[in-house]
Amino acid sequence: MVHCQTVLEKRLGARSLRNVAIADKDRSKSNPVCSRLNLERLESFEVVEEQFKEWGITLRNAIALQPSNAAYPPHSGSTLLMGAPRDGWMELVFKRPLHYFSCHVTSSQPIILSAYDRQGNLIARDELPQANLAESNSSLPPNAPLYATSSRNNIARISIYAFDGQLTVSEVNFCF
Repeated sequence: MVHCQTVLEKRLGARSLRNVAIADKDRSKSNPVCSRLNLERLESFEVVEEQFKEWGITLRNAIALQPSNAAYPPHSGSTLLMGAPRDGWMELVFKRPLHYFSCHVTSSQPIILSAYDRQGNLIARDELPQANLAESNSSLPPNAPLYATSSRNNIARISIYAFDGQLTVSEVNFCF
């Protein structure tokens, strides 16, 4: 299994991922700035909406969780995001458009990650065709990577949908 950081290094030449604190002056089209959300700073069962707003990121329908259910292990660390209170979906909205987004997902149902521009046009899609819970008979491992790219740096919203199932997200990475 390829980890998101490895994917970023191969596709973008990124040397390392930083915790989201990025200034506009650091942004360069020839040298993309890549970041990872620091989920470990969140409290378990905390509703996550505007905790990353200072960096231009708003989440919808997400809670932080330190899972006790072994079927949904975090990719790294102890905290992940779960689509809740309404099952099966989560959104991330970016004030500054991105050209790359990736995360690791575990779900009880097939899952689709969709990237949209500011006008709501679909610009990229990735999917898992089946559930990938740990300790299940799935051919897919838990924490499978999903990603979206745009050569025009116009990803403004990411939607993750699990067809009426439970989903968890960890290792949220993105590049400006």
